[in-house]
Amino acid sequence: MGLMFRKRKKYGPLILNFTENGLSSWTIKIGRWSWNSKAKAHRVDLPGPLSWKQDKSRA
Repeated sequence: MGLMFRKRKKYGPLILNFTENGLSSWTIKIGRWSWNSKAKAHRVDLPGPLSWKQDKSRA
């Protein structure tokens, strides 16, 4: 397993995720709620180390 290049750029609530091949996904994060373009899932951060996730395919 070799080294992987990953980089994140934040522009307010928009987060762009890059790999060595270019843009891999983008995320919108507002408060504790976020949505990721690659996973197509909603996520809510809960207190402590917990979070709640809802996949689009199961909605």
